[in-house]
Amino acid sequence: MTDSLENKLFEYFGYKQFRGRQKEAIEAILQKQHVMTIMPTGSGKSIIYQLPALLLPDLTLVISPLIALMKDQVDVLRRKKIDATFVNSSLTKSEREKRYQAIGDGQYKILYVTPERFRKKEFLEIIAKRKISLLAVDEAHCISEWGHDFRPDYTRLNEIRKVLNNPVTIALTATATPEVQKDIVYQLGLKEEEVHQIHEGIDRPNLFLQVQSLWGEDEKLKAILELIKQHRGSGIIYFVLIKDLSNMSELLHRNGVKHLVYHGDLEAQQRKSRQNQFMNNENQLVLATNAFGMGIDKENIRFVIHAQIPGSLEAYYQEIGRAGRDGKDSICTLLYDEMDLNIQMEFMKWNNPNAEFYYRAYQLLKGDIERINGEGLEYFKEQLTYKNRRDYRAETVLGILDRWAVTEGDIEKKNLQIINDLPDKLSDQEYLDVKLKNEQQKLYKMMMYAKLDTCRKSYIHEYFGLKHAERCMACDNDL
Repeated sequence: MTDSLENKLFEYFGYKQFRGRQKEAIEAILQKQHVMTIMPTGSGKSIIYQLPALLLPDLTLVISPLIALMKDQVDVLRRKKIDATFVNSSLTKSEREKRYQAIGDGQYKILYVTPERFRKKEFLEIIAKRKISLLAVDEAHCISEWGHDFRPDYTRLNEIRKVLNNPVTIALTATATPEVQKDIVYQLGLKEEEVHQIHEGIDRPNLFLQVQSLWGEDEKLKAILELIKQHRGSGIIYFVLIKDLSNMSELLHRNGVKHLVYHGDLEAQQRKSRQNQFMNNENQLVLATNAFGMGIDKENIRFVIHAQIPGSLEAYYQEIGRAGRDGKDSICTLLYDEMDLNIQMEFMKWNNPNAEFYYRAYQLLKGDIERINGEGLEYFKEQLTYKNRRDYRAETVLGILDRWAVTEGDIEKKNLQIINDLPDKLSDQEYLDVKLKNEQQKLYKMMMYAKLDTCRKSYIHEYFGLKHAERCMACDNDL
């Protein structure tokens, strides 16, 4: 089997050998075992389901939360002459109907969808015509409401697996604490003894972790200029707030530092253009929010700077994981200004409306949906927050109601509508309090990381439930 697998790996993907424990995972799948794989960012998780997909007789269904990535992934596969496609909300009605027809007719070996696609009756009817050899759940930490990017539709995966006649399943992620790992297995409707678990750890020996404590914008600018000067090659500087990013961009321009800017307020075409610039230039610096990251698989990123503290170690680890994918030494520096904790505390406040606020928002939508669609977001916010423009709970509620399939459509497109009742959890203040406390604990752990005077990699390993190597070559650099 080994020679055959390696031959197939080279035939389809051009690689002469497997990395890490890829082959172990693939062999388990081909032996019809369920698998959960936790591997560092950039370690080649997609090969683990893509290669079996080409060796198994029927369709491999990949569930991913990342619409922005699907087209890129499918384009790469199609350039390799692999019959893959995706179905998501970016398609027109006619495009979607053509793909449904092709899927029903037996075309494609790999199909990418979001978990929300299973809300659609027409998709369920089409997928019922196909036999599923493998179900791959990418970004599997989204299953857990205690993870850092919870998607409620992921909690339906047990039900989805039953609809698909319980196919062999692989769950893949780069970041999962022990609690989240157990939740992934539970939400899939499996037992731990049924799942072949592969945990490669999270260590990236070529990444050197640093923290610089400072105070105020002047010190932050000075630190950024020095880091840019020290480290040649491409780099990312992450910010939490767009206004702070824009201000630093102006200061860097004054200091003659060429760079790109990327954040969620840019038009889609601008974001695409700037991402392409970053990917295609050898020495390119970008100032970005966490909107920048999906689809960033550039090998020679030499440094990642966090100009403001992230909200969790999960988010931090994912973002620094974009550095050094070519295996060469790369620097990951957190610029820690204690005042920046206030930004995350504000975010937490707006991201966690209480049960009463959810109820008021739901009743407002239920009773006044036509006017809300007519007058837009500002009208909706005014009714809930009394013209406080710095209160972003209304935006949070709209996003959460969409994720929980309470609403569909878009307030900006004037087609928002209620399709389900308010979920019990959003009416349960005790549950919402636990959720808020969980986020507070994550931020506390992130703050403790910033204040460490011991090995930072060891701290991250312990957070994710792993033992750190006895000797860490980067420890001296981490301090």
